[in-house]
Amino acid sequence: MQVYLVGGAVRDQLLGRPIKDRDFVVVGATVTEMLDAGFQQVGADFPVFLHPVSREEYALARTERKQGLGYQGFSVHASPDVSLKDDLQRRDLTVNAMAIEVTSLTDDTPINGDVIDYYGGLDDIKSKTLRHVSNAFSEDPLRVLRTARFYSRYYDLGFTIAHDTLVLMRELVDSKELTHLSSERIWQESSRAMMQLSPQVYWQQLFDIGALTEYFAPLHQAWNDGQIRETVQTALYFAGQMQLNLSQRWAILMTSLLSSISHLNPSDLDTSDVTMACKSMNDIGNTAKVPKAQTQFASLFIQQIAKLSTINHLTAAEKVDLIQACSAHKVPEKLSQLLVTSQVMQLALQHRQMMLALNSFHAIGMDDIDQNLKGPAIGQALRQGRIEHLQMRAV
Repeated sequence: MQVYLVGGAVRDQLLGRPIKDRDFVVVGATVTEMLDAGFQQVGADFPVFLHPVSREEYALARTERKQGLGYQGFSVHASPDVSLKDDLQRRDLTVNAMAIEVTSLTDDTPINGDVIDYYGGLDDIKSKTLRHVSNAFSEDPLRVLRTARFYSRYYDLGFTIAHDTLVLMRELVDSKELTHLSSERIWQESSRAMMQLSPQVYWQQLFDIGALTEYFAPLHQAWNDGQIRETVQTALYFAGQMQLNLSQRWAILMTSLLSSISHLNPSDLDTSDVTMACKSMNDIGNTAKVPKAQTQFASLFIQQIAKLSTINHLTAAEKVDLIQACSAHKVPEKLSQLLVTSQVMQLALQHRQMMLALNSFHAIGMDDIDQNLKGPAIGQALRQGRIEHLQMRAV
């Protein structure tokens, strides 16, 4: 019997990232031996056990064969004759298919600390590449979302998705295999991605490969407008940097459904736009099984975004009405969360405006002004040219 630390714990150890969960694979053991050692079996479809003390998961080495549709359409073979190499081959990405042998079932001390790497995970860690282990990647549509989530998780480290892996992801989307994923798994992956440092990367990647059309169709349609997409992505980036909670981040994403959010001040939004956005958001919530807490917060934010963005200009009566609408008299922290979310959206809108100005600044150079100008006239002409360029873009 050999026991190995596998997957994410090995990956994050190599990346110097905090290790949240540890999973183990046991080679050469039977279910009876695991139960006799005091482990508790929890896997219905394949043998997974909880350690009697640490409660960490230990799974018997297994192989899988595709027999049906979706991520559940697999037959599982777990027995003492399945090798570690066989077990690791069924995993999604090479960076998740490495192992370190430990002493025993009751002692998780590494034997020597050497990383067992059959599929090039160490090289992909060095090159910062997310790459599929084998073409079996295409058998599980959930891997499209998982890969996008890992991309958002390690984006700040400079990771990219390998071209061949992107091809397989697009093929899975085109095959309609994603339609066989449960709404619960869709939300599980999406909500985890939302809490990464760069949540915008997850949604951008899914948009790029057409993976939003099944469960997030209104979002896909809204993001066809590049200005809306860029504004909301910027806001999500700030939300990650500022460590906003899940409800706040979801509310920011749902502002994509406000058709004029990137063009106008939120205080200028009309009632029909807000109504349509809330309807589309509810459609997403029902399709993707978004929890009520996130849907309600996002709905409240969209309905009150005009007032939240103009607090300094509200009358006393409007402030009292806002408190009532937000139930701030009962849950004061909700109003604080709404205000912070509003500030992040304002920051994103301001950032976009200044990026446009910066682009105009760089767009006009010496070749764009009268070559006969001398001295201070050169600077004045450059300034005026940049102003006019920006005014043209703002029309």
